[in-house]
This record gives sequence, structure tokens and C-alpha cells, in this order.
Amino acid sequence: MRQWESNTGKYIFPVAFFTMIIYDLVCRHHHTFEGWFASAAAFGEQRDAGQVRCPICDDTHIEKRPSAKVRTSREPAPNAVVEATPAKGLQNVSTHTPSDFLVRLREMVQATENVGERFPEEARKIHYHEIPTRPIRGQASPEEVESLAEEGIDLTLLPPFLLHDAQ
Repeated sequence: MRQWESNTGKYIFPVAFFTMIIYDLVCRHHHTFEGWFASAAAFGEQRDAGQVRCPICDDTHIEKRPSAKVRTSREPAPNAVVEATPAKGLQNVSTHTPSDFLVRLREMVQATENVGERFPEEARKIHYHEIPTRPIRGQASPEEVESLAEEGIDLTLLPPFLLHDAQ
């Protein structure tokens, strides 16, 4: 599709306009997001193959929600071309997409020590400087969480989808 134009040293990309269906989607946890598909059948095939996932919780149980209809022309723009030069130095660029954000959160969780049911005890020892500070995670009952908060011990409840890769 692209053509190299040797006299300018640039790639030329002919512009073509394709019809896309934009669906409002929702997972079983009621997170809503948008998905773009080539057709209704493409949505169904991708969803059934587990390729459509919630960007918040990674759930694959996705349903369509009613949405506004938008119609665009199927006619290509006459003689439209877009010039592009080969990209250099993009390895350090961050796109900041929700999936990138979730990857970073999961990395942070994996960098913690899982102390399991000893979490309340270990959190108290760290808070009261009885042991060196380190990032920990584990389990605590609602009563233990409330007790830790009353003692001024900061903690964050982690949603299960952040823990599915953690050990």
C-alpha cells in the first residue's frame, strides 16, 4: 500500500476510508468502553475468541450497549495522500493507554512481597518501625482492614484483576 518516493525520501500512503462500527461495550462488572469493528460479525467473532477485553478489569464477558449511530461516507477522498517519514527513536515513547496503565499496575503488584494472612501483623511492624520498610501485599479481613486504618496505617485494597499474574 505504501510507496517509496525516492526524490523526497518519504513514504507515500494513499488514504482510504473504511466503514467502522463503533460499539459502546460493557463488561459484567459494569465498566463501559468503546470498541471499533469492521462489522457486526467481526465484533461477534472477536468477542467469542476472547479478543475483546475490558480495559479496566480484563474481563472477556463483553456485551454491546445501545449507542448513537454515526454514518460516514464510503467514498474515498479524491487524490488524497498522506506523507510520512520513517520514525526514529520511538522506543521511549509511552502511549498511556489503559492497557499500558494496567501493565504498570500489575508490575508494581508483582514487585511486592506476598505475606499472605500475616499482612496485618507485617503492616503493623513496618508502620511502627519494628522491621525495615518494604512493599507487601496479603490478605486481611474487613475488621482487620478497619483496625489498621484506625491505627493510621495506610493500605490499598487491590482488585482481583491486578493479582491474577502475581504469585
